[in-house]
Amino acid sequence: MLLDDIKQQITTAVKNGDTVARDILRLAKGEIQTAEARKQAALNDEDIVGVLRKLIKGNEETLRLAPEDSNTPVLQREIETLTNLLPKSLSVDEIVTLLSAQHDAIKVAPNDGAATGVAMKSLRATGATVTGADVAAAVKQIRL
Repeated sequence: MLLDDIKQQITTAVKNGDTVARDILRLAKGEIQTAEARKQAALNDEDIVGVLRKLIKGNEETLRLAPEDSNTPVLQREIETLTNLLPKSLSVDEIVTLLSAQHDAIKVAPNDGAATGVAMKSLRATGATVTGADVAAAVKQIRL
């Protein structure tokens, strides 16, 4: 389970003196516990991935807005640490291949948004791990 991996990595970070990893992993664990308290139930791995993605997105936004002389290496390490916890997502080429049965439906969709919707529905049914940007790129490649 993903939460167990996070706890184990916290222990490893503490033993190694890696304060950046320790702190961001503790923050992630705290966010997961808060989400569990709100839901009044344990989160599954999919929900935990959502919490991690939210933390990554927040750090990426902060990084974009940060002045050049700020503490950006720490933010980048935090993003890297959290990203390593996420399941590996498919590449654009792998998504195009996985969507081969849906190529006609994607091509006849009235616009890219509708085509992406067709693609996402198909990908969710397979349980594939993908990013929105990669799906959008795959859809554009198919619609050419």
